[in-house]
Formats: sequence, C-alpha cells, structure tokens
Amino acid sequence: MPLARSLSVTSLSGLEEWDEEFDLEDAVLFEIAWEVANKVGGIYTVIQTKARLTSEEWGENYFLVGPYVESNVRTQVELIEPTNPALRRTIDKMNSSGCKVYFGRWLIEGSPYVVLIDIAFTAWSLDSWKSELWELCSIGVPWFDREANDAVLFGFLTAWLLGEFAAQCEQPAHIVAHFHEWLAGLGLMLCRQRQLPVATIFTTHATLLGRYLCAGNVDFYNNLAEFNVDKEAGDRQIYHRYCIERAAAHCAHVFTTVSQITAIEAEHLLKRKPDIVTPNGLNVKKFSAMHEFQNLHAQSKSRIQEFVRGHFYGHLDFNLDKCLFLFIAGRYEFSNKGADIFLEALARLNYLLRVNHSDVTVIAFFIMPARTNNFNVETLKGQAVRKQLWDTAQTVKERFGKKLYESLLVGQLPDVSKMLDKEDFTIMKRAIFATQRQCQPPICTHNMLEDSSDPILNCVRRIGLFNSSADRVKIIFHPEFLSSTSPLLPMDYEEFVRGCHLGVFPSYYEPWGYTPAECTVMGIPSISTNLSGFGCFMEEHIADPTAYGIYILDRRCRGVDESCNQLTSFLFQFCKQSRRQRIIQRNRTERLSDLLDWKYLGRYYIAARHMALAKAFPDTFIYEPQDTAQTAGFRYPRPASVPPSPALSRHSSPHHSEAEDNEDDERYDEDLEAEKDKVNIRQPYMLPMKNKSIAIIGANGNGDEVTSEKN
Repeated sequence: MPLARSLSVTSLSGLEEWDEEFDLEDAVLFEIAWEVANKVGGIYTVIQTKARLTSEEWGENYFLVGPYVESNVRTQVELIEPTNPALRRTIDKMNSSGCKVYFGRWLIEGSPYVVLIDIAFTAWSLDSWKSELWELCSIGVPWFDREANDAVLFGFLTAWLLGEFAAQCEQPAHIVAHFHEWLAGLGLMLCRQRQLPVATIFTTHATLLGRYLCAGNVDFYNNLAEFNVDKEAGDRQIYHRYCIERAAAHCAHVFTTVSQITAIEAEHLLKRKPDIVTPNGLNVKKFSAMHEFQNLHAQSKSRIQEFVRGHFYGHLDFNLDKCLFLFIAGRYEFSNKGADIFLEALARLNYLLRVNHSDVTVIAFFIMPARTNNFNVETLKGQAVRKQLWDTAQTVKERFGKKLYESLLVGQLPDVSKMLDKEDFTIMKRAIFATQRQCQPPICTHNMLEDSSDPILNCVRRIGLFNSSADRVKIIFHPEFLSSTSPLLPMDYEEFVRGCHLGVFPSYYEPWGYTPAECTVMGIPSISTNLSGFGCFMEEHIADPTAYGIYILDRRCRGVDESCNQLTSFLFQFCKQSRRQRIIQRNRTERLSDLLDWKYLGRYYIAARHMALAKAFPDTFIYEPQDTAQTAGFRYPRPASVPPSPALSRHSSPHHSEAEDNEDDERYDEDLEAEKDKVNIRQPYMLPMKNKSIAIIGANGNGDEVTSEKN
C-alpha cells in the first residue's frame, strides 16, 4: 500500500530549524490524558518521557491534567499549592462547587506540574452530564460501560477546568489544550461547543476501531477503504466510544497521529486526514565510553543465565555461552502483537537448527501479562535447586581452600588425591542427585487461570516445542510484568532487555511500537514490521536498516506464510552470526538512538502547538508550514564498513565464516566507522536558550504584522 505523506513529513529535515519562536509568555499549555501519573499503556511512556522537553519550552506555564488515583499519587506526586494565581483561583472555585481537584509536581524527569481530578467525587453528576451529552451531540453512553462513564466524567470536568481558568485570567490568555486519545476527547468537544478561547489539539495513538478490527482476524489494511465504520463499531458495541473519538478528531484545530501508517488508518476510519505526524521519542542517555553499554549487556545477560540454569535444571545439556536470548513483550494481544507468527517461526527455526546440526540454542521469552493465580511450583523449585547447588559448591570450595592453605603453610605442595575426602564427595553426590528431574522444564512460569484456552499455550501444544533435550529452541512464557523484587526473575524490564540478544515484534497492528524503540536505544537489535509505526519510520530514515540491526518484516505485501518464512530467515541468519559480529551489530544499533531522542522528535509537537495557536488566534499568531513537496527526507547512511552493492561477496547482515571473521579483523574499526557516519548525521535539534534573543511574530491592533525582539 503506498504511503501518502501528511502535511508535515516524519523526516528530520521535514521541518527547518526555526530561528523564530512564538512568544509563549502569555500562552499556557494544558496536556490532558487519562495516563497522567496513571500507568495503563504506552501513552504513559509518551507523556512521561516528553515532559522534560516540554517543561523546558513552556516553563511555569505547562500543566498536565489527569485523573486522581490515590495509589499512584502516594508514590509519584508531591502535592503542593498552585503557583499560578489564575489556576489557584480556578481550583478553589471548582473545589467549592462540589469537585475535588489536586495540584502537585509529578516526580519524574522535568518535574512538571500536574492537575489531578477526582472523578469519583463527582460521580453524582454522571446522569445529568450524559443527558447533556445526548442533547448536544446525540451520543448515548450505556450504563454498563464503566470506561466510557469515566470518560464522560473526565471530559466534563476538564472542560470545566479550562473554562474556569479562562474566566479567572486577568488578561486574555492564549490557552493550548492537547488531548490524548478518546478517553480525553470529550473535553475537547465541549471546549469547542462552548466556544472557549482554547487552541485544541487531538492526538490518536491508535484508533479504537482499528484495534478491534485487527483483533478479529480481519484483512485490515487491504480493506481500509471498504469498511462500513458505523456498522463495524456498532457490531462490536463500541459505537459510543467511536463517536467520541471521531467527533474529537473533527472538532480539534489540529489533529495528529503518531505514525504514517496510523495517519492512513485515521483518514479512512475517522474521516479526517491528520494535519501533522508526531512520532514518539525517548529520553536517550548517552554513555561517555562506547563499550559501557556492552558491559551492561554482559552483566544483565549473566543474570538471565542464572535464571536459565535454575529453570532448566536436570536438562541443562546445552552450552550457555552459545545460547541466544530472544524476547517479545507487550499487551497480550496474540495476533495483533505477532505472537502467533513468532511461535510458528520458532518451530521452523528449531527444524533448521537441528538439520544443520547447529550448536546454538535459542531461548525465547514471552513477556505478556495474563491472568494467573501464582508462580508455578516447578519453576520456583528450579531456582531453589540452583541456589542449593551454588551453596554446596561454595562449601566444598571453602573446605578445599582451607586444606590448600594449610599445606602451603608447611612448605609442601598439596596431594591432590587427598584434597577432597569422602565427606566432600558425599555432599557433591547428594547435590547431583537433587538435580534429577522426571519431567520437562515448564513452558509457563505461572499457573494460568485459563490454561486450556490460552492462545500461547495452545499454539505451543500444536507446534510441539516442549523444551525437550532434542529441541534447539526453548520457550519460556512469563505472564507477568518484570520486577526487580520478583523471587523468580528479579530484574526490571530495562535490565532484562539489555541482557537479551534480539527483540522480536512481528506485529500486525502497532501504531508506533515503543518496545523496538527501547531496544534500539539500549543497543539491542530488533525485528519489527512495515505495518508498525516504528518500522515505517526506520525504513524512511535508514538507507539499510538490516545493517544497523533493525530487521523490517514485510507483512503488508506478503501473506502470513511468506511473512513467517521471512521471519524464520531473519532468525536463522542471526543465529549464524559470531559473537564478534553481534557486538559490531549492537554498536551500530546503538548509534541510531539519537534518531529516537525527544530532542529530535519533540519538534513535531512544537509545530502542532504553533499550528493550533495560529488557527485559534489568527490575529496574534502566524504559522506557515513548509512545503513538503520540496522536502527530501533525511536518511542514515549505510555503515562505512558495508559495501553499497549487494552483488559483492560481503553482505550488510554479516554471515558467519572463518574467512569473513578474518576480513572483519582487518576492515572493521568501530570508532572510525562512527566518525564516517557522523559526517552525514545532523546534530539533534535543540530548543533556543532562555537568554537568546527570540523573534516574536504577531500582529498589532490594525492586524498588520509586527516583529519584535525579546531577551
């Protein structure tokens, strides 16, 4: 499917580095989302990581608005008195009128101000507000949809907050309100219906109907233009949610999505073409030394190896030094996230490794939260056995060391046959007998509540990968978020990702894809698809993604079986790489982290806000978007050590052979390659410093353009 460009191209040279900035002193930004200080999904990561950059741009005039959740507030928010006089009066007025509104600082990087609204305190107004919604918009919300009821309460309260703030300002303020997703969309609709002096932006991170359709095994992308959207939403009992989302998209001054693929989806399902694409970024921490992130990989990998030793006790007949750790993580959407195609590819990879007599073992982790009631007893026993063996080895080592020490003290070389006595051998034999196991190592680390109907476990039963000794591919299903306090695998998600060799995300529906982005920032190669926002973004910006460890699976133009064969090929070629080739690839992957930094990608949010201000307050602000037809997208070059022609003997994705290893020794220099690449890589876009002169473009009382200087 051809991807038409939106008004603002998702390429780093799509927007010029502005010498002019709008005067933001009398402008106030409210960013409204259900996931402000309330982790539910990926939007939490977007807002949390972007907060520092936005705080630097807007200073004291930036406020995040979200729901009050007491358990989250206790650990994430410092409640304080409002610093803005108009906002203080607004909150006091709302609290005296029967609301409960809190103000504080969110304890994250950037420490942004947050306004948290307790929707449960005003639940008594739900029926009257739902009646008003029906009268104004003809949208009826059923009583049993709790999430939609929360959206109604949150929407009316945020509209109340913005309207009261506008009324409390002593001088007319230029208010920008940025709403994320349909849960916040009702507030935007009410702002426009009440004609509040607010510039509105609506961002959809994934369309409601798109997620539901893809989960139902529909040929989604080939039939986008054919769907009867009203019927499809009604059949899935989400018509009221769909109406809120579509109305918010149409009411907003500026409508944005997170990727080009989602822009096409929104144009067909929500019937409005996005004004600008705002890709999601991360706060990238660069290390002073290139080898530092490689050391972190080695440390985290050793911790995963310890878990594997316990999990496979009694069947540890493979070499851990030749063991590759693959993983898939995210919401438990079996088809949407590509777990189905990943499992099928693992079965085919297992066959290839066995017939080629490979000494590589692949362990694939599935980190997808599901309904469980406790840890699997056999899994916990494995970690206990591993610890017992370690304690036994330490005991024997101490006894051996003491005898060696005493022998050396008297000036004699030790008699090795007498260093270990019968008691030592008895202790070791008991430890060995304790590792005997009558069953296979478990697939799942927990007891599943719905074991017989679980999609992953049923697929494992079908393909027959039961962690037997003959299999070169092993599977571990961890149906719970990772935590450093877990008694089973005591690692947080970042540590775990750093310790793995490859992230596999063959998603069918993925509007952006934070999981492969996080892998890239940590220098871990990943497999994504050309149906994910991240995959399309990387294809657009990198001349040869595979050379940088970004494998793009074609799920747009190929059938499921062909895509599965391509994924199997990617995995098999990765297994054939030598350790040194994997190190080189990780270095290349980590160099792409600047491309995903908010210092680059935050400029698209800046452009969206400026566009909204110009549309809402045309007498004060002017915004002229760059003509994208003349814009050439910036692309990372191929690595300097990779020849441009595929006809040559060497490949962009290195293949394992002794001759090529020797050639790499002569040709590859990481520092030299990085320096050559930097010639073609722009430095990150930086916001203007506070003490710099800023050009302000506005209008005088007669509507004539004026330009002034401000220090």
